[in-house]
Amino acid sequence: MSGADLEPLSTYRRYPEDEMRRRARTFLEEMSRRRTVRAFAAEPVPREVIEDCVRVAGTAPSGANRQPWRFVVVTDPAVKRRLRVAAEREEREFYEHRAPKEWLAALAPLGTDANKPFLETAPCLIAVFAERFGADAAGGRRDNYYVTESVGLATGLLIAALHHAGLACLTHTPSPMGFLNDVLQRPERERPFLLLVVGYPAEDATVPRITRKALPEIATFLL
Repeated sequence: MSGADLEPLSTYRRYPEDEMRRRARTFLEEMSRRRTVRAFAAEPVPREVIEDCVRVAGTAPSGANRQPWRFVVVTDPAVKRRLRVAAEREEREFYEHRAPKEWLAALAPLGTDANKPFLETAPCLIAVFAERFGADAAGGRRDNYYVTESVGLATGLLIAALHHAGLACLTHTPSPMGFLNDVLQRPERERPFLLLVVGYPAEDATVPRITRKALPEIATFLL
């Protein structure tokens, strides 16, 4: 590859097939326990755990290795309060005016509404931003590529890392989300992707009774 700056692959580990099967099944069993939670305990979570989970997110692949993700971790009660007020304002508008009836019907079994107390109760919020462009060494604009795909991959790893560490989370996506830039003082080039609510489940937490699609419904194998 002309102009490529390459080094030997030194981090890959190949396992015997029996070990591969065991690791894949163990991870499947662990991730199958993951559930979206809307009732959180107020108990704080260790900062170093959040930091390492964000580091995991930062290992995601990205277009041209631009790494166009930005994570803003919020534990300040005053900032969480401002986020809740702004989010609920948008959510009321959504539920009362913008959402099609079909969408509201689809949400009904999940028990969601415009009230978002978890934005204050949960000890940690992680706002995920997608950086549309950055700056080169001279301070000029440097475009990022496959931004949405890259940030989606990083967010998926973040959710898996949080679950693996023993925390629960909720992907919160009020629409529009421009208030995140305002409250968190982020530049215009960063587009809000989602707000991740993180913590321990409340002792009386409940979750919707749902099922997952079976493998033939989500995958096709051309053998």
